[in-house]
Amino acid sequence: MRKLILSAVVLIGLAFSAQAQDKKNAIGLRLGDNDGFGGEVSYQRWISQKNRLEFDLGWRDTKHYDAAKLIGIYQWVWDIDNGFKWYAGPGAGVGSWRSQLYNNGNDYYYDESGVFLVATGDIGIEYNFDIPLQISLDFRPEIYISSDYNTIRDDSFGPDFGLSVRYKF
Repeated sequence: MRKLILSAVVLIGLAFSAQAQDKKNAIGLRLGDNDGFGGEVSYQRWISQKNRLEFDLGWRDTKHYDAAKLIGIYQWVWDIDNGFKWYAGPGAGVGSWRSQLYNNGNDYYYDESGVFLVATGDIGIEYNFDIPLQISLDFRPEIYISSDYNTIRDDSFGPDFGLSVRYKF
């Protein structure tokens, strides 16, 4: 966990020191809530005027388990007005989880861990300020593909709402 936080700080520091004329990248933090409050280091890379890739490396901390995941999303972006845009797209990811002691009503889990796959989508709205700052609000429904992770969560679906702040460079 400390390495993840340190990596996030280093990436954000590199972003603030970068010098670029046409802002094709954005890096920042995404705070979300999907079975426990969690944060993600979020990176966006424009690949055309209307399309971009987003990569999010995040963690979730609940009273039952901890999880880390890496998500990649392809986004189509449309202008609304004066810095406002909306976006949508499909994505996928991979993650790992660890449980210490947990009883879901049927089984006990003690010091177990595993990996899972994620199929996801993303829809959201963002505002781009005149300064190199972007703020966004999005909804990311996630479907988890792993029998162990689905059992520990009691569900294979997770709605994830997130608030992001990114520095554009």
